[in-house]
Amino acid sequence: MYRSEILNTINWLEEVVKRKEDLVKDTQAFLQIDSVLDEDTKGESAPFGKGIDQALQFLLTKGTTEGFTVKNVDGYAGHIEFGNGEELVGVLCHIDVVPPGDGWTSPPFSAEIRDGKIFARGALDDKGPTMAAFYALKIIKELDLEVNKRLRIIIGTDEESNWECVEHYFKHEEMPSLGFAPDADFPIIYAEKGILDCKINQEVSSNSGDSRHTLVSLSSGRRLNMVPDLAVAKVVGETASVKEKFEKFLSENNLDGSLEVNETEIDLKLIGVSAHGMEPKNGVNAGTKLIQFLTTLEFDQQGSLFLKVGDTYFADDSRGHSLEISSSDEVSGELTMNVGTISYDRELGGSFGLNIRYPVTLNSDHTVSMITEKIKPYGFKIASLSDSKPHHVEKEHELVKTLQRVYTEQTGEEATLLSIGGGTYARSLEVGVAFGPLFPGRPDIAHQKDEYIEVDDLVRATALYAQAIYELIKK
Repeated sequence: MYRSEILNTINWLEEVVKRKEDLVKDTQAFLQIDSVLDEDTKGESAPFGKGIDQALQFLLTKGTTEGFTVKNVDGYAGHIEFGNGEELVGVLCHIDVVPPGDGWTSPPFSAEIRDGKIFARGALDDKGPTMAAFYALKIIKELDLEVNKRLRIIIGTDEESNWECVEHYFKHEEMPSLGFAPDADFPIIYAEKGILDCKINQEVSSNSGDSRHTLVSLSSGRRLNMVPDLAVAKVVGETASVKEKFEKFLSENNLDGSLEVNETEIDLKLIGVSAHGMEPKNGVNAGTKLIQFLTTLEFDQQGSLFLKVGDTYFADDSRGHSLEISSSDEVSGELTMNVGTISYDRELGGSFGLNIRYPVTLNSDHTVSMITEKIKPYGFKIASLSDSKPHHVEKEHELVKTLQRVYTEQTGEEATLLSIGGGTYARSLEVGVAFGPLFPGRPDIAHQKDEYIEVDDLVRATALYAQAIYELIKK
């Protein structure tokens, strides 16, 4: 039988099923590593902390064991390489995860399997898909398939924060001609919105006049790309009727929270719902909800200005209508705005951290100028700004067409092209798209409590990645 005939008989799904037990076991072990950015354990060889470094070493060691060429690029990133030829194709993954947050049914790094699902932070974003990509490459190698290009699984370690890993990696390593990131949705993400991270700070002012309450502090949120699920505040002043008002507010808005009074000091806590910052409507922002309640009380001048900005421009407005920055286009849809961090201190003033996802055809200069204009009268100014420009691959590109064909062959479904507000490593490449792992109809629980990946979906995704990788490097 000729090699071409042999290749036509490959059932990629069957090949994954043969290795399913090992795939699941290795995925669980990988997910059991707490790979959240840890400033306290950062070092020269572990620039993002020991947990992330442990996850990187785990994957690179597996690559070495399987006979791949591996490289650790100063702890910032790594790669696992297979194949021959001058051209390089990339599969861009990341092993860092966002903080788990509260309210998990099982410990977030236990990787417990329940009802056919692996529950863990990173199961869907992006350690589960990373292991799927690794097993896809392992299958190609074990089948001894002939290839004419090289494939690198490029392993990032700082995707959920500042992307320093990618910046460092491509300063020292070869840039793939094309590739995909297994870090979004199936069928294919061919357009990603621009991502504008913006921190606005309040100038400290001297308070004048009497007020019934003083806002001492407020804190909410861990990351700009997460909807905050907890907010706490401390207030000093009259306590009469505040508890009754707060309980009424919670009830009317179907929220959970608590209030403790100690003489003239009031401690408030409000519980929200975490979600990925690319679609704030999927969560409940605890910080802006608490601000909405606090605006019903009478505060000192500085505290009032802080609360007014929060209530006027950010509460219940994930599209930037109040800031007059709302926009949309046919390729990527609406602008979204997540208020990921909120802080206030009576001595230091207030701060809002914004994560804005803007359409691929929009210039972000207008957005920045409008924010500046709106917040200036309240004593706020932009303190920091970063802008990851939009990314878009043409529909007719060979990469897009190949992945569409693979998806349709394996699923029998149309491989429609999608756009997202999320930012994947695909935008690090001139020609890069996102390809899975979330199948149509599955809930997107990335960055939420009880994050999981269906075991069957992990198997299916691995089969898709195996065929896709082979099709991209065989020619």
